[in-house]
Amino acid sequence: MALQTFVKINHVTNLTDARYCSGMMVNLLGFSLDPKSPNYVSPEEYKEITGWVSGVDFVAEFSWDSSLDILESLKNYPEITWIEYDRLEDLKKLQNQGYSLIYKVNLNEIKHLEEQLSEHLSDSEILIHIQTENEKLSESDKQSILSLTGKCKILLGSGINVDNVLTTVNDLNIYGITLNGGKEIKAGLRDFDQMADILEKLEIED
Repeated sequence: MALQTFVKINHVTNLTDARYCSGMMVNLLGFSLDPKSPNYVSPEEYKEITGWVSGVDFVAEFSWDSSLDILESLKNYPEITWIEYDRLEDLKKLQNQGYSLIYKVNLNEIKHLEEQLSEHLSDSEILIHIQTENEKLSESDKQSILSLTGKCKILLGSGINVDNVLTTVNDLNIYGITLNGGKEIKAGLRDFDQMADILEKLEIED
């Protein structure tokens, strides 16, 4: 079994999500390592979750920390191979540190700056994780994304649902998508909302 596109699950906080998503062959599981985040996962929780899953890479998700703080934090999180950060200049300082990198950005922040951003990143291996506040992408949003996808690898984290995921991936020529993890109702019990439906939609039939 495999999925039709690259998939990252954002801010995983429980074993239920981790085991289900790894079983669905997603590419990346993201863990918030920012203590200020409501989705923060401690080193002990991270070890407990990741010790039960395999076949998927792990992403450290940061906001606002300096690059030095990030590298220090990662000492407590073994097997992290990716870093996601929302400050591009600091993220670029982490190149050549042995990690794959993701730049997380709100689409509104880069509108009209798409050409500069693509020139800035086209020769790098940094993925761009785009999000918006809107549940539905406008035509302007789509044009901004299309102006980047020719030169950069885009992960789209907004405007996706079970009905449009396949057409969105194809029409916008994106590298992949991201979906949000959720909270357990109680240990081992989780309402998967749309996440399971979207992943099942992306399954490649054997």
